Amino acid sequence: MIYWKKISDEEARRTIAAREFPDEIRASRDKVAVILTQGWCHQWLSLKHGLERVASSETREIDVHIFVYDHSPVFNEFLTFKETVLGNAVIPYIRYYRDGKYRTDSNYVTVEKFLSRFN
Repeated sequence: MIYWKKISDEEARRTIAAREFPDEIRASRDKVAVILTQGWCHQWLSLKHGLERVASSETREIDVHIFVYDHSPVFNEFLTFKETVLGNAVIPYIRYYRDGKYRTDSNYVTVEKFLSRFN
């Protein structure tokens, strides 16, 4: 089962300050993905629709935290953080965590590749 969660503006501010996502995001479940994107991104929308199709049938328990930062008042600050601290200027940007620890990252991937990051 895939569980969708939105990252709040306050959580984004704390992430910027700490230079990493807080424990309540990274360790909300054994398997966590953080997706950072902008609302107009077609690849994000494609991945979202694909994950929604398999969300209830997926046997793994995965929390997917999403931050659509162009809809946020911290847009400029978060964009700078993402590109300089996290080192990625492409969207969607996905960070994968296992047991609260950073595992890997990617940009757009197919649903199958997304799910395989947790094997």
